Amino acid sequence: MPIADIKRNTEAKMDQTIAAFKNNLMKIRTGRANPALLDTVQVDYYGALVPVSQVANVSLLDARTISVQPWEKGLGAKIEKAIRDSDLGLNPSSMGDLIRVPMPAMSEERRKELTKVVRGEGEGAKVAVRNLRRDANDAVKKAVKDKLASEDDQKRSEAEIQKVTDRHISVIDQLVAAKEQDIMAV
Repeated sequence: MPIADIKRNTEAKMDQTIAAFKNNLMKIRTGRANPALLDTVQVDYYGALVPVSQVANVSLLDARTISVQPWEKGLGAKIEKAIRDSDLGLNPSSMGDLIRVPMPAMSEERRKELTKVVRGEGEGAKVAVRNLRRDANDAVKKAVKDKLASEDDQKRSEAEIQKVTDRHISVIDQLVAAKEQDIMAV
């Protein structure tokens, strides 16, 4: 594989890693309501477990309340039970067909726990990016060994791959800092 393809593939995979990291950050609860918070909640729908978003309309009523509007009449109680039984610590309440999910205020201790979780997620994303860098450098070394590229090309491409890696790691650091600030805001 040519070195240009190796670099392009590595950068694309690093971008995917950051996208996955952003998705994971959205699921970590802050004091504010976020419909993506309920993406992990599974509801028993005719014998199959499906995400809440596939059986109901999930939206925001206000900054601290998520509304869940089931598409079928008998599903409200199942959705309410699934949300209550999830590990999110939420207590939904029904108002006819509409289910309101208020976000409780977080304690200082819980905020500190969540910042540790965010840092752990960030560290995992950084490790993934560094592993991609290692794989790319190994592929470049193999290309040199197979006489598809020169040693000068190897040095140049390793430096470029390192720059891409540094850029992606700084983006991860910025995302972690922003999420920590969001969690610690009262």
